[in-house]
Amino acid sequence: MVQGDGVSGRRGAAREIVVAGGGLPGLALALALRQALGEAVRVTVCDPAFARRDAPEGGSAPRDLRAYAVAAAARRMLERLGVWDAVRAGAQPITEMVITDSRLADPVRPTFLTFEGEVAEGEPFAHMVEGGGLLRALRDAADAAGVVLEASPVLAAVPETDAIVARLPDGRRIRADLVVAADGARSRLREAAGIGWVGWSYPQSGIVATVAHERDHEGRAIEHFLPSGPFAVLPLPPGGPLGHRSSIVWTERQSEVPALLGGGPDEALIEVERRFGLALGRLALESPLRAYPLSFGIARRFGARRLLLLGDAAHVIHPIAGQGLNLGLRSAAALAEALADTMRLGLDPGGPEALETYERSRRFDTLAMGAATDGLNRLFSTDALPVRLARDLGLGLVDRLPGLKRLFIREAAGLRGRQPRLMRGEAL
Repeated sequence: MVQGDGVSGRRGAAREIVVAGGGLPGLALALALRQALGEAVRVTVCDPAFARRDAPEGGSAPRDLRAYAVAAAARRMLERLGVWDAVRAGAQPITEMVITDSRLADPVRPTFLTFEGEVAEGEPFAHMVEGGGLLRALRDAADAAGVVLEASPVLAAVPETDAIVARLPDGRRIRADLVVAADGARSRLREAAGIGWVGWSYPQSGIVATVAHERDHEGRAIEHFLPSGPFAVLPLPPGGPLGHRSSIVWTERQSEVPALLGGGPDEALIEVERRFGLALGRLALESPLRAYPLSFGIARRFGARRLLLLGDAAHVIHPIAGQGLNLGLRSAAALAEALADTMRLGLDPGGPEALETYERSRRFDTLAMGAATDGLNRLFSTDALPVRLARDLGLGLVDRLPGLKRLFIREAAGLRGRQPRLMRGEAL
């Protein structure tokens, strides 16, 4: 409710949580808390992008063409949240993963490692899901669950003795027990709280696009390791001008990007064909090439006084293994579990107990995933002959060890180690 001083406060005994940022992890957290605690918690998600939700058809908002590899554990979480059915029809199972290592001009790209795509009978280790559809499904489910969607950013979060005040641009203030900063890698709330950031920029950019092709990919994902970085071909559901579609995630040296993107669509298609190959027949670009800088970063702490970090505000990793979204959803599941358990015990969700539990559950996993992706990128983004020979020998050995391959596929599926309850498909 709005009080006379312009501050929105808690209704009755309900706890109040504000999530700054309406991306996939933030919405998943908000939905999970409402489903677990109902009217015992009021959750407000603040994001100016919500203003485009009801924009008229043909508005100026660009369509989100990104696609994500949703690992098996993350899919179980989305099923438990009741979101997966809304995106199931448009989700493409990954039935096989093929890894090659070659130079761009090599006439043959030998396959060094192949993974079968199932972690259990009938359960693929991952599905490709287009980001726009998944975001809409989570937003609609959160709205239906009673999450307040506020089309505004949080400008500041000011802690008080027993609360934290989220300030909005129009002068309104929301008095909450906890603010969750899910406002991206350049989080203003993280910086204002004085939480340090350890990270670096890679001399690489990520280029993404949707490619149409004549032949069926049969659910096969391919990772071409090239000297400039990996070129991933990820299967999408049928459609497009040629009947079949794939998403590409192309890591390229930053110095080469202006020339690669500076020409017209015909020149861009030629460069894609050089890396994609013609095994799937004629190609066409269904979306323009878009580039973004790549970096690594992790917050020194995942929280401060009545403020917790989530998603890219807490960690950013290289996309080489396609684990960025899954890492964010795993953090959302862990934070939802920590907060729900804390509130069921009658404790303050903005107190030190929830922060300590969240930090303890996520710090090692986040560091391990960040180190793994950074190491893989450095190992494969080099053309030095001794390194090439050593890594190709290693890939070949792994390909001949079924037990080790099963270990890697379960790691990629997010099923190794202790997972939050939502990631196991269990209720909070």
